Amino acid sequence: MTENIDTAAAFGAPKETAREGRLGYLPVALFGSVMGLAGLSSAWKLATLIYGAPQWVSQAIGLLALLAFVAVAIGYAIKASTGPHAVKAEFLHPIAGNLFGTLFISLLLLPIPLVDYSLFLARACWLIGTAGMLPFAWLIISRWLGQRQQAAHATPAWIVPVVGLADIPLAVPLLQWPGAADVAFFSLAVALFFAVPLFTLILSRLLFEEPLGVGLQPSLLILLAPFAVGFSAYVSLVGEIDRFASALYMLTLFMLAVLAGRLRHLARNCPFRLAWWSVGFPLAAAAGCALRYAGHAPGPFTNGVALFLLAAATVVILGMGLRTLIGVATGQLRNLAT
Repeated sequence: MTENIDTAAAFGAPKETAREGRLGYLPVALFGSVMGLAGLSSAWKLATLIYGAPQWVSQAIGLLALLAFVAVAIGYAIKASTGPHAVKAEFLHPIAGNLFGTLFISLLLLPIPLVDYSLFLARACWLIGTAGMLPFAWLIISRWLGQRQQAAHATPAWIVPVVGLADIPLAVPLLQWPGAADVAFFSLAVALFFAVPLFTLILSRLLFEEPLGVGLQPSLLILLAPFAVGFSAYVSLVGEIDRFASALYMLTLFMLAVLAGRLRHLARNCPFRLAWWSVGFPLAAAAGCALRYAGHAPGPFTNGVALFLLAAATVVILGMGLRTLIGVATGQLRNLAT
């Protein structure tokens, strides 16, 4: 029998353990807020290089990302120390377990704003993120291959471990660490290899199984991430935009157009929940992808797309951040997590 996989079981703590310990309802997926802010900071840093945007914007958003990471990490540490069974249940869940990758992805993205303040801390953050992301991806892929999976569990969240591997190269050019390039190439190769079959599996599930629950609809935008992040990771490593990179950029725009059509009524049909943060990083990654391409091939179309996506990502991510803070201030965080 197919398990009900609405928000509380997929992007939140499993229902049976959500009341265990303090903050038992806090989902590990909330690290997606850090990803969104760090990705937006990176996009604004590109806008500074290409269009001369004020540098303080990227620095301010980067500082927000660092503060968000500290806050979420403290909250989840409280959950882990007071309700370890809740963490175990979340990790073993066939969908929510993949979202532990958001912790390591956050650590891989934070060096981009952090390098402006300390190269040592940026390197340390990247090293910890890489040391966690590689075995985590191995563990998740081994779990997929070693256990029978249900088709209904093949949701966009399955892409997170793969996207995490593709995030490893992003900060490498800033770290001035030649030895990191080999690890970055390895990670990108594995990410691109697994992205294709995973995308196919998820597309098949969306076509032939029951539709995703309303609470999971925002996660559809995760399908954008392999192309947008893959583009930026590839360009970061090879140092140029060739035909393959151009193809990834064009796929990003096409998928964004498809998904925008699916999600255009999302705000009306799906009230804000923490699961909405699954929208943030893919949108920021798409903006970063478009900005890089606009810098390579400037023109009315490429510049227009880049600026539009940067504006959209900024409004959406900062809006979600404000809504989350209001929820925390008014004691609604538990409701937003379910």
